[in-house]
Amino acid sequence: MSKYPKLLLIAALAFGGSPALAQKMGLGRAALPEEVAAWDKDVRPDGLGLPEGSGDVLTGEEVFSDKCAACHGEFAEGVDNWPKLAGGKGTLNREDPLKTVGSYWPHLSTVWDYVNRSMPFGNAQSLTADEVYAITAYILYSNDLVEDDFVLSNENFASFELPNAGGFFVDDRDQTELAAFGAAPCMENCKPEVKITMHATVLDVTPGDPTDDAPAAEVVEVTAEAPEAAPEVVAEAAPALDPELVAAGEKVFKKCAACHKVGDKAKNGSGPMLNGIVGRAAGSVDGFRYSSALMDAAAGGLVWDADALHVFLEKPKSFLPKTKMSFAGLKKAEDRDAIIAYLSTFGG
Repeated sequence: MSKYPKLLLIAALAFGGSPALAQKMGLGRAALPEEVAAWDKDVRPDGLGLPEGSGDVLTGEEVFSDKCAACHGEFAEGVDNWPKLAGGKGTLNREDPLKTVGSYWPHLSTVWDYVNRSMPFGNAQSLTADEVYAITAYILYSNDLVEDDFVLSNENFASFELPNAGGFFVDDRDQTELAAFGAAPCMENCKPEVKITMHATVLDVTPGDPTDDAPAAEVVEVTAEAPEAAPEVVAEAAPALDPELVAAGEKVFKKCAACHKVGDKAKNGSGPMLNGIVGRAAGSVDGFRYSSALMDAAAGGLVWDADALHVFLEKPKSFLPKTKMSFAGLKKAEDRDAIIAYLSTFGG
């Protein structure tokens, strides 16, 4: 039995209608069950229409990194103008809300169905059912809605409710707006005057107004006495890094490069730039706004030495439960060794 009888009727008519009609008109034939099934691919919010299968967060992270991250970022944070799939919690009451799976979408079935039908971009319907379950689980994890050991399947799918499931209402514009839009339109002298009330600052397209510039801050020149010269300390030479390990770390760092930058021109992005991270006090990169959880750890004396980085990179949310970094972690110790070696090559 199809979930939508009308869909069956449309499919049947497309293939010649009912046997009686086909015989009367001498056209077409009744649709075969497999032909109807080819059209009947939708998934309802209650899970009806889902195929059997399952996928966990960690598998989803790998598939997402391989097939989705080029557009949506390693952590579903979006790349350039491609859609953000994570974040935006608590922004729907703002003038510029961030509408993501976690903040806005009402039904998880929409996520599964869209990924299954339309993704990856340019290679739609190439994912297996298990891969779609895994990607959906990872998107939930990226929105802090599940833990990293969560497994999504056709059996528990219908029991999962997104935060904004109750945030939608029935479209009643035919009663509330039709009358207003049905009136004769005003074609001239509709307002006594026109004023610009705001700039499109969010889109960064409004030209700057020189009159809006704030006055330059007064520069106060301070002369300090030269401190006494500190005794010269001869530092021990750091052990040479294994070139192969550094090269391996450069490959692993691709998982981080969407948010973190290194090198001569490195700047803060979604995450702080990581030049000089190894051995540096936590929360000390100028100009980056850290989470309160990390700043609390920094106040407690956290230093990003090799041992701390190892523990953090293995499972960030266990190390800092309220960290903003939605990265499941590096399960392999050799990957953590490699990325720490690679980061060690960038000075502060």
